[in-house]
Amino acid sequence: MTRYINILKLFWSTALAAELEYRLNFAIATLSSLGNLCGSLFGLFLFYRTGYTFEGWNWEEALLVLGIFTFLQGFSATFLVPNLSRIVEHVQQGTLDFVLLKPVSSQFWLSSRTISPWGFPEIVFSGILIGFAGTGLQFTAFDYLQSAMPIFFAMVSLYSIWFILGATSIWFVKIYNVTEVLRGLMEAGRFPMVAYPATYRFFFTFVVPVAFLTTVPAEAMLGRSQPIWIVGSGILAFGLLLASGIFWRFALRFYTSASS
Repeated sequence: MTRYINILKLFWSTALAAELEYRLNFAIATLSSLGNLCGSLFGLFLFYRTGYTFEGWNWEEALLVLGIFTFLQGFSATFLVPNLSRIVEHVQQGTLDFVLLKPVSSQFWLSSRTISPWGFPEIVFSGILIGFAGTGLQFTAFDYLQSAMPIFFAMVSLYSIWFILGATSIWFVKIYNVTEVLRGLMEAGRFPMVAYPATYRFFFTFVVPVAFLTTVPAEAMLGRSQPIWIVGSGILAFGLLLASGIFWRFALRFYTSASS
């Protein structure tokens, strides 16, 4: 474990040093994140401006869901997109051969080789948004901590789904459209699940687990989530994580390398 932590420090320090050579990009990313957040807030405001509320969710509570969604977007932009989107390139260009020859887990290398600071603004804005909503709801520190585990489970689930899709590039090579579809489906997490008809709620809970990414953590923060949903989030997260490792090893059986 210590060896992998040291490798991770080396990976990320090198990546940050390289990325921060272009500091103007950080300002552009900040403005872009702020624009996206304003657009999301405006979309949510259109529902609430006339006094309408999602069933059981007032304005501040709905902001919590949006804040958690924004945090996961920042997490994806920082850790997932710069790494997992390159699996396709490694397969196409044959550089996956060199990854497999390294004396570390190939899944670890592919998942953590680099980091992008351009997702940091969204993480910061999500904290501000959640803090603002929590102030209106008179949250204590304990209220925020209640959602720590569900949010962690959401991060693990999101990573695992994305990695499994990335692994399919060994067969299909070009899967950019598939990952874009996934990102599009995740957009449903901007709003509480009660905002959708029953059929869509079922789909976003048991088919594509969007509900476990944003709504369940928000309900945990509000102190009204049933324990079964928290346990379900944990089972889903670590089930998907285990499945991602198994699927990756299975996919490698069909990888013929660039030279064969």
